[in-house]
Amino acid sequence: MSHSTSSRLDSRLSLCADFVREGARLADIGTDHAFLPIWLCKTGKCPCAIASDINPEPLKRGLEAISSSGLCDRITARLSDGLSEISADETDDIVIAGMGGELIVKILSQSLLSKDSTKHFILQPMTRSEVLLEWLNGNGFEILKQDCCVAAGKCYTVLLASYTGKAGVQDRLFPYIGKLEPEKKALHRRFTEGKIKDLKNKARGSSEFSETAKLLEENLNDRCK
Repeated sequence: MSHSTSSRLDSRLSLCADFVREGARLADIGTDHAFLPIWLCKTGKCPCAIASDINPEPLKRGLEAISSSGLCDRITARLSDGLSEISADETDDIVIAGMGGELIVKILSQSLLSKDSTKHFILQPMTRSEVLLEWLNGNGFEILKQDCCVAAGKCYTVLLASYTGKAGVQDRLFPYIGKLEPEKKALHRRFTEGKIKDLKNKARGSSEFSETAKLLEENLNDRCK
C-alpha cells in the first residue's frame, strides 16, 4: 500500500481512532480491511493490534492489507466470533465498529472480557444506538466519552465505555442522548434530531414512542435555548 492508509480512514474510524489510548494494544472486532489497526500502528499510537473478523473473506482482505503495509510483525489477523478468541492479556482497547447496536450488545454480553474494568471499549453502532446505550447503562458500564461524526451523509455516534459494575440511573432519555451535548455541538444536535425523527416514525405504530419523542424534543429545545 504505497499511499497512506490514513487517507482511507473515514470519519467514523477516525473518531474511533481518537478514542484509543496512546500506547494501547488494540483489538479491532469486525475489522474487514484492517484499516483501523494499520493506521493506529503506522502512526505509532498502538504498538500492536489484533484484526479480527467472524468471516474468512473479510479477514483475508485484512491480511492482504496488513501484508502490503509491512506490518505483519505488529498486527495479527484472527478469525473470531466477537471476543471469543481474544484474551485479556493481549489487548487494552477494544473497538467494535460498523455493526448494529443489538449485535454489539450480543458480543459484549457473551464475553467475560467485557467485565474487565481495565479495558476500554470503543463502540460505533451503525443502527439502534439506543439499544446499546440502554444495555450499557443497565449492565454496569460507564460512558466515559461520546461524540458524533458524519460518514456518507449519515450522522453516527461513537462511545467510549468501561465496566464499573455499577448500573446507571434508569432515565427514559438516556438511551437516546447518552453523554451528548446538543446545546454545545451541532453534530450532537443533528444526531439527537435524527433520533426524534426515528421515534416519530415508530410512533405511527405505538403511542409509547410518541411520548418518548415528545420528551426528547422538549429536552432538546430546553437545552438549546
